[in-house]
Amino acid sequence: MKLWHLSLFQVSILDRTLAAMIKHISHHPSNGKPRRSKPAETADAGTGPTLDLNRYVPAFVTFIANKLSNSATVFYQRNFGVNVTEWRIMSLLAIEPGIPASRICHVIGFNKGPVSRTLAVMEKRGLIAIRTAPDDGRSHAISLTARGRTTHDKVIVAALDRERKLLSCLSKDEQETLIELLRRIHENLGAVTGQNGS
Repeated sequence: MKLWHLSLFQVSILDRTLAAMIKHISHHPSNGKPRRSKPAETADAGTGPTLDLNRYVPAFVTFIANKLSNSATVFYQRNFGVNVTEWRIMSLLAIEPGIPASRICHVIGFNKGPVSRTLAVMEKRGLIAIRTAPDDGRSHAISLTARGRTTHDKVIVAALDRERKLLSCLSKDEQETLIELLRRIHENLGAVTGQNGS
């Protein structure tokens, strides 16, 4: 049987490495068990500023939006075969037919990537038509197809019913006040995003 042939230099390095390992083990016995790192110290409650989640408006808006979106996706997917993002795009196209993807991104507040992927799926399913814009060959005009419009007209009934149930705890005047305040906050988004909120 042939053995590996090591040079004297390689043997010397190997010997020194093994000696160092033996010395380290003798000074740091572990009984064959890996040492656990010391857990990080936890901060005591109340030792710094915290949010009041009962009054912090961005948290309220985020929590409401997340829960509404999640429940809407489940409901719309089960009953109409569309998710909440597809519904938002469809509802905008019903109001503004023939708009480019950039307009959709601006209004609903999504990045170009997710919107482009959703549009591709919707086009494949026959819900929308994407054509070259007649006044600009570099952009596309997006519109609902007949199938997309039919789906929209079914979903909108459920969407308005969900809104009615959500706002049923408010009087008519309170609902109008809420809508006006939300509109003003939306228009003021630029104060924190650097972009126009409308």
